[in-house]
Amino acid sequence: MDSIDSNSSRRTLFLLFFLSGFSSLIYQVVWTRLAFAAFGVITPVLSVVLSVFMLGLAVGSWAGGRWIGWWVKTTGVSAIAFYAAAELTIGLGAFVVPQLFASGQRLLLAAGQSNSAQYLFFSALVLGLSLLPWCICMGATFPLVMAYIREWPEGDSGSFSFLYLANVLGAMSGTFLSALVCVEIFGFRHTLWFAAAFNFIIALAAGALAWDRRGKMISSPLTRIEPPPAAAGPGPVPAFPGQRRLIPWLLFSTGFCAMAMEVVWTRAFTPVLKTEVYSFALVVFTYLAATSLGSWWYRRNLKHHARHSLAVQIALLVVVVFLPIVINDPRVIKMNFDFTMHPASTILLLAAICPFCAALGYLTPGLVDEYAAGHPALAGRAYAINVLGCIVGPLFASYVLLPRMNERLALIFLGLPFFGFYALVWKNLSIRLRAGSVFAAGLILVCALFVSEDFEDFVSSFSKHIEVRRDYTASVISAGEGMQKQLLVNGIGMTKLTPITKFMVHLPMAFHQGRPRSALIICFGMGTSFRSALSWGVDTTAVELVPSVPKAFGFYFADATNCLNNPNAHIIVDDGRRFLMRTRRKFDVIVIDPPPPWQSAGSSLLYSTEFYSLARRRLNPHGILQMWFPGGDPLTDQAVLHSFQGSFPYVHYSCSVEGWGVHMLGSVDPIENLTPGQAVARMPLAAKQDLMEWSNTNNLTNYWAEVLSRDFPSEAFLIPNPGIRLTDDRPYNEYFLLRSLGL
Repeated sequence: MDSIDSNSSRRTLFLLFFLSGFSSLIYQVVWTRLAFAAFGVITPVLSVVLSVFMLGLAVGSWAGGRWIGWWVKTTGVSAIAFYAAAELTIGLGAFVVPQLFASGQRLLLAAGQSNSAQYLFFSALVLGLSLLPWCICMGATFPLVMAYIREWPEGDSGSFSFLYLANVLGAMSGTFLSALVCVEIFGFRHTLWFAAAFNFIIALAAGALAWDRRGKMISSPLTRIEPPPAAAGPGPVPAFPGQRRLIPWLLFSTGFCAMAMEVVWTRAFTPVLKTEVYSFALVVFTYLAATSLGSWWYRRNLKHHARHSLAVQIALLVVVVFLPIVINDPRVIKMNFDFTMHPASTILLLAAICPFCAALGYLTPGLVDEYAAGHPALAGRAYAINVLGCIVGPLFASYVLLPRMNERLALIFLGLPFFGFYALVWKNLSIRLRAGSVFAAGLILVCALFVSEDFEDFVSSFSKHIEVRRDYTASVISAGEGMQKQLLVNGIGMTKLTPITKFMVHLPMAFHQGRPRSALIICFGMGTSFRSALSWGVDTTAVELVPSVPKAFGFYFADATNCLNNPNAHIIVDDGRRFLMRTRRKFDVIVIDPPPPWQSAGSSLLYSTEFYSLARRRLNPHGILQMWFPGGDPLTDQAVLHSFQGSFPYVHYSCSVEGWGVHMLGSVDPIENLTPGQAVARMPLAAKQDLMEWSNTNNLTNYWAEVLSRDFPSEAFLIPNPGIRLTDDRPYNEYFLLRSLGL
């Protein structure tokens, strides 16, 4: 009988673990975003946060299972009391972690560039110390509650899968609500408080259960809580000799491959899903929803004693593991040459990962149940092995696979271990299943290897000239000829050859009172603004997040080598915001062109009032900051301009020479009115030649007159609502779904 103590107790534990998973995913989402703001929007920060999160789960799972028996024996207190303490501690993390991030941020400002070994080491150390205690408590919740279940006379040998299903369902809901509702309504800080409230509710409920257990503990609880001998427990009988020894390897491999694939999917699917927070939430939600469906199916089969054999489960994995490669074909998802897709492409692509995730959702809890047979220590050990794979997998994908091969080959490489396990179990399949699985898996593998195209193939089909560069951060594609050249980062168009990027520099340089001597360019792009700044003969520093982007400079400009050899030229690989935090230099002109799309975290952290405050401190007297905004929905436009207007006492707005987007100039000193003749007179000869390079007129004065005629006063555009603004806590541009629906 699949029971704990009563139906009421069973429902209570399911609800508590649902809420625990709900809060945990909110913490992961918000802590990751806060880490970006504190330590830079760079891949190492994301990798470290995910790795620390998983490491905490592994350590907590192992330690909780290893020591809960001793804790219960020593204190005579029910295991559910320790679960209450763990949830209470997790809730406190909502208040402590942001403070630890702020302290760590201050300590790391002297650590150098964000791609330096020193910075990576110390940032990992700070993130580890900030997150690990709370993540350990999260990992310990599984064995602690399993120990509580074993206190009841009837126990439950499948208790892990029962708790796993509740936790995954909660995590799925946490992903959905945090992205679609919580952050937009509450902001990041209050969303953490919202999640903490559930932890405190869980702690109170678990404390009530512990209070109820007083005097009801069975006479020798440790005989039920401590693990049995290393030999098999009373779990299901293995289908073939050596199956139990195979389980740890399977658990590690499934965790390793699944999380590594999630990293590769994120990069491979970006041309379709883009980089909005809602797109990322959809991937995670789909992953968790399919996993929970597989776990539910396993629990259903377990209840009816109809669990599929390990051989059948692995056969299913090898059939579906390469489906995402076949579906993520530009011809299948109907990608156009302007990189737009059929509206159903997103649904089709997300559906492609569902069979694989559902199969893992069925396999993983079943393996832990079989290995542990309801014993907390063995369950903690098995789950820790699985999570250890989840730690190593993303790091391997980010730093070993993706810098060396494209996404399609990386996914094929990661799917091969399942074929190795299939070779070990295929003899246990019926002849019919054996033939069917071999045929289906072989057909999909052949399509993935020899028939399917990827995004690079698609770009090559309409561009004769293409260069691809890869690093741990992104895949960078340079393609096209003449003025039609393009820069794509993970399939997203970053910029093009346009005079707008020249005016990003020439406008603030011309408006600067006195001769400018230094310039900072945040976001290198094709290098157009960097090149324009050098034409003024000033000391020019460019900061770029993706290491491969500056390496493509020569693809776009024949004189790139001369620019790079210019003694005034300096290129730094770093997060632009973090560079401003750690540098003590000041500049006459700061030029910022946030990376598209404007709904991404990389953009909002460069449009916030906190960023403007930071940039303002890095301006020399009479210094000018130029911020480019391409335009979004009307309310986001208002939020961006309100934040800019409230950060600088003197501002100047100008529509671009091509009629879209706005150059925003801000300064702590008055910005004088400028006539076309004055602008031309202030320009050195090289700057004049640079500006006229792509001009549609031969008269520089007329060219300036055309641009300056596009100036507009802020009063003509801004509505009087200072509450509409973009801040670090409320990224108005990222979270907009409710207001777009009129809610």
